[in-house]
Amino acid sequence: MDKVKVGFIGGGGIASIHLKNLAKDDRVEIISICDIVKENAEKTASKYNAKAYTNAEEMLEKESVDALFLCVPPFAHGDIEEKAAQKGIHLMVEKPLGLDVDTARYKLKVIQESGIICASGYCLRYLDTVKKAKEYLKDKQIAMIRGHYITSFVPTPWYREMNKSGGQLVEQATHTMDLIRYLGGEINQVYANMNLQVLKDIENIDIPDATSVNFTLNSGAVGHLDCSFTQTDHRMGVELLGKDFRVVIDGVNLTIVEKDSTITYPSKVDFYEEQDKAFIEAVLTGNRAVILSNYESGLNTLEVTLAANKSQELGKPIPLT
Repeated sequence: MDKVKVGFIGGGGIASIHLKNLAKDDRVEIISICDIVKENAEKTASKYNAKAYTNAEEMLEKESVDALFLCVPPFAHGDIEEKAAQKGIHLMVEKPLGLDVDTARYKLKVIQESGIICASGYCLRYLDTVKKAKEYLKDKQIAMIRGHYITSFVPTPWYREMNKSGGQLVEQATHTMDLIRYLGGEINQVYANMNLQVLKDIENIDIPDATSVNFTLNSGAVGHLDCSFTQTDHRMGVELLGKDFRVVIDGVNLTIVEKDSTITYPSKVDFYEEQDKAFIEAVLTGNRAVILSNYESGLNTLEVTLAANKSQELGKPIPLT
């Protein structure tokens, strides 16, 4: 194939970033865009000289695409992944992969049996600074991991409803949790405390505005992740501590602190662009190694965040297998 013919399901939000990147890539042809809001579908499709749809199934029947970007809210996946996989269409599925572990596991089975390439949207893995941090940590023993995702409230109506977004941890701070897994290893138990504390006046809100998750890893390391949308600014990061060293991802930049030195490495890449380029390369060449987060990895991160929600609900630690 000379060019990857791409379709989109979901035309707003994160899709706009993917579309901008793909429009600059001469290996890509944007074929079709589906959005349940007709005006949005037509406006976005017109911008990229693509066909507009409001029904995903209709688009998949009528358009011959090589790859599909699935950019819908967590509650709105339906059976799109299965239908695309059965047609041999490669997938980029935005995070989080859904709100139910068993459903996501079934989708994984269909995807694996189909043989398609499927990436999940954990874009921070594509940072040059994260790559450097991972290389530095490969022979290090980690004692503790500290993560945070602190930001402002997202006014999107579905975000504030637990049964549609899964809450901030599942929908946003999932990026930080994924970095913890990517750099520190697999998590085997979580215990969470969450509360809607100071933003109760927001209409229809039932998600916590403050969350703290304690966890243990297979390596024996311990850690925690805090998230909140009570602030006016945005901060996110991960700190990994071991004997006489500290690795800090602050936003997109990296600082490595050792006993006698501190070195900071600013990021020099657009991680969204790097992610999209890697996915297109994988589709063109069949080289899955360039994809740093496949569907299975995205599912593993989803399992951790949903286990934290379950821990809050039951008031006890939740093991992960």
